[in-house]
Amino acid sequence: MLRHAFKTILMLSALLLMAVSPALAKGQGAAESPTLVATKMALRDLWTGHIFWVRNVAYATKAGDTAAAKVAEENVVKNARSIADAVLPFYGKPAADKLFGLLAGHYGAIKEYMTASYAGNQAGKDAAVAKIKENATEIATLLNQANPKNWPKDTLVGLLFAHGAHHMQQIDAFATKDYAAEAETWEMMKDHMYMIADALAGGLSKQFPKKF
Repeated sequence: MLRHAFKTILMLSALLLMAVSPALAKGQGAAESPTLVATKMALRDLWTGHIFWVRNVAYATKAGDTAAAKVAEENVVKNARSIADAVLPFYGKPAADKLFGLLAGHYGAIKEYMTASYAGNQAGKDAAVAKIKENATEIATLLNQANPKNWPKDTLVGLLFAHGAHHMQQIDAFATKDYAAEAETWEMMKDHMYMIADALAGGLSKQFPKKF
């Protein structure tokens, strides 16, 4: 049932993005500056790093490799700091620090879900889902407040909760050793990270055109 719910979440998020994508993509028909292209690539690398290291935590934990899980978790934190610091030149250290705290909350909720999933604890999974959704709303609110014209809150909530749903779907695949399903989820996760990174880069370029 939960897997069906994840598919529904992802479908609704895709429809939401299609409905409001002009707010994110307005003006992107024009040629992109080298600075914008470089920013997109840098953000794609950072967000792909996020899912790479969280995946390593999930896989190593399921395999019982605590040493590998520890190293992966350390890199989750380093990566979150790098993602947060990417907004520092635009919004300052307080905003970067707040984003870092929210990204830590995102990982904490995902880890709670992982622990519950591997233990077969449905109540724990449900509680973690609520935290993941709340955290997605908090991150979306922060970004929308920083750039209200270019980062619509509802769109960001949909994108971020769909991202959380990908994590959960991946973890459940590891829990049941359904590695074929996990491989499919991984491809969706990468594409989704590109979407988020490009939306963030595009919003920055519109709000700070002189920097791009």
